[in-house]
Amino acid sequence: MEELAAGKLLLDRPAEAVARLRLNNPERRNALDHDILDALAEVLPRLNRGIETRCVLLTGAPPVFSAGYDIGSISEQTFERDAEALVAHPFHSAMEMLAKHPWPVLAAINGHCLGGGLELAITCDLRICADGAKLGMPPAKLGLVYGHTGLRKFLDTVGLARTKELFLTGRNFEAARAEQIGLVHEVVPAERLEETAIELAAEVAGNAPISMRGNKHAIDLLDRNPVLGEQQEAGLIALRESCFSSADLREGITAFAEKRKPVWTGR
Repeated sequence: MEELAAGKLLLDRPAEAVARLRLNNPERRNALDHDILDALAEVLPRLNRGIETRCVLLTGAPPVFSAGYDIGSISEQTFERDAEALVAHPFHSAMEMLAKHPWPVLAAINGHCLGGGLELAITCDLRICADGAKLGMPPAKLGLVYGHTGLRKFLDTVGLARTKELFLTGRNFEAARAEQIGLVHEVVPAERLEETAIELAAEVAGNAPISMRGNKHAIDLLDRNPVLGEQQEAGLIALRESCFSSADLREGITAFAEKRKPVWTGR
């Protein structure tokens, strides 16, 4: 177990090739403060290297996932200095590092997931959720106009109508409703969430590294660019062609024929 941000972010490895990051600030309901956000931005690039980590699992210390950005730390003096500049920088850096991470990232939403905590979760590639959790965006209750980059993530995830519902009502969604509208992929009993999350992360991490990195890159590029430029399209074609000469593709085909678990090298 590695302690980051003075113990407010924990890193461990619950399964082969799985790195688990746990928000650990229960006194503040796992609110995202500068220490946690800076630690996330610092540690995620460390988990890019080699193939020792092939899936990142993000969760929270019980009983919540995250209550969002730690607005309690914003003082009157902070507003006078420019609250937006002080809040946006660490938050944006952490989100950017999470979004650009080359390996799959799985959010295990173990409890209430609100505000910036929900943006953190939807920035992940996959999301499973405890059945008792509630998910919501409270800016309307706080007098806050949310950042456009965050709003874009919600539009891409749940569409225009549901994004408006989330942000204009400020209501919290039950887990079942969140699954229904695509905010999360799966809802499981709270007592099984950790076990299920580790199993899914291990399953993902057991897949071919070249395939996971390549497919994630291609999907994200296509999502950001509905119409590809000539250079972008050529890059995706080259990426696909490169897999045909890889040792991992040969190993995958051989292991399938021999009915055994592949031994991946990432080459």
